[in-house]
Amino acid sequence: MGEISVSNQGQLIGLLHGKGGGLTLEKPFERDIFLFDTHIAGTTHVEGIEELAPHLNEGDRLDFFREPDNAYDGHAIVIRNADGVKLGYVPKADNVIFARLMDAGKLLFGKISSKEQKGKWLKIGIKVFLHE
Repeated sequence: MGEISVSNQGQLIGLLHGKGGGLTLEKPFERDIFLFDTHIAGTTHVEGIEELAPHLNEGDRLDFFREPDNAYDGHAIVIRNADGVKLGYVPKADNVIFARLMDAGKLLFGKISSKEQKGKWLKIGIKVFLHE
């Protein structure tokens, strides 16, 4: 158990933990930091999106995966649901900084914030988060 060490002048020296005064550090505080609101691009190209739509709900977590070899966008980020089904991409206009963060080892993910059928297009609004 830790104890507070005090000098002979009554000043606080430090908090000592464990044997021999070694400091025991807890795991760092983890949190999810909201970064941005956007939507999923390319849902019209996903085969079977109409059948999948009723199973997509607000608050569902979405996993992001970098796709640096994408022929159309070197900063491409694929979005998949919890079952690993590809839903589309982070829009090209929004993905440069997110791709750089992911390339640097940061974990980004999304959550569904809205869902609306607009003709043949399923517009899925998402919130992008950084897990720190």
